[in-house]
Amino acid sequence: MTAEIRSATVLLCCAGLLGAANAAETIKVDTKGVTARILYEAPISGGHLPELKDKYKLRITEISIAAGGHVGDHNHLGPGIRQMTVGEMEYIMPHMTTTYRAGDYFFETGDISHRVINKSGTSNTHLLFEILPVNLSGPSLILPRDKPQARH
Repeated sequence: MTAEIRSATVLLCCAGLLGAANAAETIKVDTKGVTARILYEAPISGGHLPELKDKYKLRITEISIAAGGHVGDHNHLGPGIRQMTVGEMEYIMPHMTTTYRAGDYFFETGDISHRVINKSGTSNTHLLFEILPVNLSGPSLILPRDKPQARH
């Protein structure tokens, strides 16, 4: 093996180790007063959309945000419908802010950065109906992919 090939091999191995170390760092979305509870999830294992079979699942999560609480800028790993069930929340996207109230529905693609604030004096609750990768075991909430973030 030539010196150049040996050097390139060592460099690639080190780069791989650094990438793995960086991937293991904890990166969290800023939240305050937020509780989440998965109510239901099931793999998509049949039906008329074979391209989804055994690759995705449907998950329903209940999110409550205390008065004055918030969820900082984030994306989701999959698309879904949201339903406000109790109270109201301010939903802030890059070019638009909307206040959702109990009974309102809306759709999220998952890839648009947004944040949520509960400016009311009482807690609010909303449901997330999401299509997610079948092997996802944690939250669907991720740091926005279109904004640089500090690592903690």
